[in-house]
Amino acid sequence: MKIRTRYAPSPTGRMHVGNLRTALYAYLIAKHEGGDFLLRIEDTDQEREVEGAVDIINRTLEETGLVHDEGPDKDGGVGPYVQSERQKQGIYLEYAKKLVEKGEAYYCFCTPERLESLKTVVNGEEIMQYDKHCLSLTKEEVEENLKKGLPYVIRQNNPRTGTTTFHDELYGDITVDNAELDDMVLIKSDGFPTYNFANVVDDHLMGITHVVRGNEYLSSAPKYNRLYDAFGWEVPVYVHCPLITDENHKKLSKRSGHSSFEDLVDQGFLPEAVVNFVALLGWSPESDEEMFTLPELVKEFDYHRISKSPAVFDMVKLRWMNGEYIKKMDFERFYTLAEPYLKKAIARPLDLRKIAAMVKTRIEVFPDIPAMVDFFQEVPDYDTALYTHKKMKTDPEKGLALLQEVRPLLAAQEDFTNDALFEALKAFGEEKGYKTGYIMWPIRTALSGRETTPAGATEILDVLGREESLKRIDAAIEKLSAEV
Repeated sequence: MKIRTRYAPSPTGRMHVGNLRTALYAYLIAKHEGGDFLLRIEDTDQEREVEGAVDIINRTLEETGLVHDEGPDKDGGVGPYVQSERQKQGIYLEYAKKLVEKGEAYYCFCTPERLESLKTVVNGEEIMQYDKHCLSLTKEEVEENLKKGLPYVIRQNNPRTGTTTFHDELYGDITVDNAELDDMVLIKSDGFPTYNFANVVDDHLMGITHVVRGNEYLSSAPKYNRLYDAFGWEVPVYVHCPLITDENHKKLSKRSGHSSFEDLVDQGFLPEAVVNFVALLGWSPESDEEMFTLPELVKEFDYHRISKSPAVFDMVKLRWMNGEYIKKMDFERFYTLAEPYLKKAIARPLDLRKIAAMVKTRIEVFPDIPAMVDFFQEVPDYDTALYTHKKMKTDPEKGLALLQEVRPLLAAQEDFTNDALFEALKAFGEEKGYKTGYIMWPIRTALSGRETTPAGATEILDVLGREESLKRIDAAIEKLSAEV
């Protein structure tokens, strides 16, 4: 049997991390076995649909590499299956009527007012379980109501006694009392199918063998199974994934600021790093390895290793992982991504490529760049205590003396490049009996006004050039002279 999975999002906005994980796991399950991964847009709830959301779904899947395999496209290419288009073909109503004929579903003409009267409060929560009122209507009464054009829905006819058992690959066999199963609506009064009904019909018609979704849908699985049984269809393999929580073990929400794929990309995370990180939110490989490309994930992924325990979205780990991807990145791609952040911080005509090379192995996300390099634009106001360094055995007074000594050497240096400057300062230190750190610390402090920088003194001198470097050293000498 060829494995066929699907990702079936509703177009309601940005793709939540949980939805991305569902898509990723569905993709990996299929591709691990050489199967098919399909995309279906579940837009039956027209009121919740957000304009442009389908484009977001397509763009996210493209950026993450989760390419779907088939689907009707008006231009002859591969597009997603779209439920609203299938609804126009009458597919869902046709199958709902088949259930009515079997006695597994029935027409319901109850008014909103009557349905409102059925609501009760349980444990502070308002619920409504339909009382099967319209199940008692005769065939003639149903036909008469339809002729009158009365608004109706079609409901699933679930038993009130006995139990229903279903199997999940992670949670095993789960049994529920049928008394807990409401007669859910299959076809709404606007003619559109409900999410639950269209989901089952489409999964069968598309030959889906494995259904991957969040464990919040566990409670709906018995109703799905009863629909499969009512039609006489084979039930797919269920894989219900664990909840994703934030660091405080609360459900990851939009308020967290990193709940969607686009949020993370906007914050400077790489798509490949996000995919790698999301794969590990609930799944673990056999080895201790944590860094995986998408093809490597396809090879390694075994859905039986998905945990039932909630997965914690650890931002510290994601930042670390993203930094590792940046370190390994081709420099040209890195520079293309880093350049906007460099230009945001530096307006001077400096060699941004050299500055980019300085930060490549030091940042975790691209927005880290401006704060790391903005001293190239201008030296911030700083405390002269920065010149004190116990290991380098320097302080403001010694720093002042060193800068005054070294300034003429820098002014006379013809080759103002990193290597040449380093050799010149090294020779100067050997002549004076100074250790390299004793020389470089005051120079770097004068040039940057920072305790930490992405590069050493001579690399900064190289980028700033002779004129700007001497200007900054002169300003440091003046500042130190006024305080020492």
